[in-house]
Amino acid sequence: MSLTFAINAGSSSLKFQLIEMPEEKVIAKGLVERIGIDHSLLELEYNGETYEVREDIPNHERAVELLFEQLQEHNVIDNYDDITGVGHRVVNGGEDIKDSTLVTEELIERVEELSELAPLHNPPQAQVMRVFKDKLPKATMVAVFDTSFHTSLPAENYLYSIPTEYYEEYGVRKYGAHGTSHKYVAERAAEMLDRPLEELKLITCHLGNGASITAVENGQSVDTSMGFTPLAGITMGTRSGDIDVSILPYLMEKLNLTDVSDMIDILNKQSGVLGLSGVSSDMRDVEGAANEGNERAILALDIYVNRIQKYIGQYIATMNGVDGIVFTAGVGENSAYMRDRIIKGISWFGIELDSKANDTREEAIISSKDSKVAVLNIPTNEEIAIARDVERLK
Repeated sequence: MSLTFAINAGSSSLKFQLIEMPEEKVIAKGLVERIGIDHSLLELEYNGETYEVREDIPNHERAVELLFEQLQEHNVIDNYDDITGVGHRVVNGGEDIKDSTLVTEELIERVEELSELAPLHNPPQAQVMRVFKDKLPKATMVAVFDTSFHTSLPAENYLYSIPTEYYEEYGVRKYGAHGTSHKYVAERAAEMLDRPLEELKLITCHLGNGASITAVENGQSVDTSMGFTPLAGITMGTRSGDIDVSILPYLMEKLNLTDVSDMIDILNKQSGVLGLSGVSSDMRDVEGAANEGNERAILALDIYVNRIQKYIGQYIATMNGVDGIVFTAGVGENSAYMRDRIIKGISWFGIELDSKANDTREEAIISSKDSKVAVLNIPTNEEIAIARDVERLK
């Protein structure tokens, strides 16, 4: 048996899937939550059962140790040699790492150097890579970068209109995010449409609590909504998205804030749909409140849809056309209501949904036969994409 781990380490979490390759069969999956916080939880799903361990987990090293203990206790693996590959999701690889890469000490050090660009994610991801290298020295270890898919952006789309030396000296540019997801659904869309990816113009909408939209032309990302950090772009669950930066010093003065990081924290964690609605960052809660007549919730949904439509229109202009629009991630995959609202507002382009086909959470082409542009619902699978890159680099 050849098993590959797909690992996604966050600042206080560790998501994992154990996948049999090349069959792409998920053997086990789970999550470690509240790492470094009281009342940590490990949850393991295997063979139709869910197992939980509740204990304080002080760091990611202990989280990995506990994970392996549980895999052996519940007979998920016979021995470590069954695990032949490990793929690690890494948020930011800068602009020089253009593809998934074998993990070496030099690469881990580079990930640590780039922590300025992803301070909450790169440090724990580097730590987890070291732990897995010690635990599984024989396994092929691969880092899969959220930013690598977006290194194909042309300069006119990744540079900001600020002095060029800030890019040359400090690396200030658009990096984007969710690249693994955007790449996966774009490739799957080409398969579903039975057309070469290299001939398609696609707009992929990754709409989760964090959300981004990408223009994919000829198989490459040519523009994306997230920027120097994941704060930019459309309105999200708790993130503001695009904002006039002059608002920051204005509000800091009004709120008596002296540390800009406090203001950034507000924009990251207290804004977006949550800040607009005053209800929740969860779209289901906001939709429910809107249905009950909550005016702030109604407006929050209007703004959310408006920003997505603007980006879709912008990217149709960027690529001078579009063949397909793809919805994915938590909101994109599961909310037929939201997909319908978004598409109805851009019907001028000849885009039309089939209401019956749109009533799904499964993979499907949901546009009508008369639509000039295909619309697809494709559940993302970043873990399978990571596992595939491990196989490719073995």
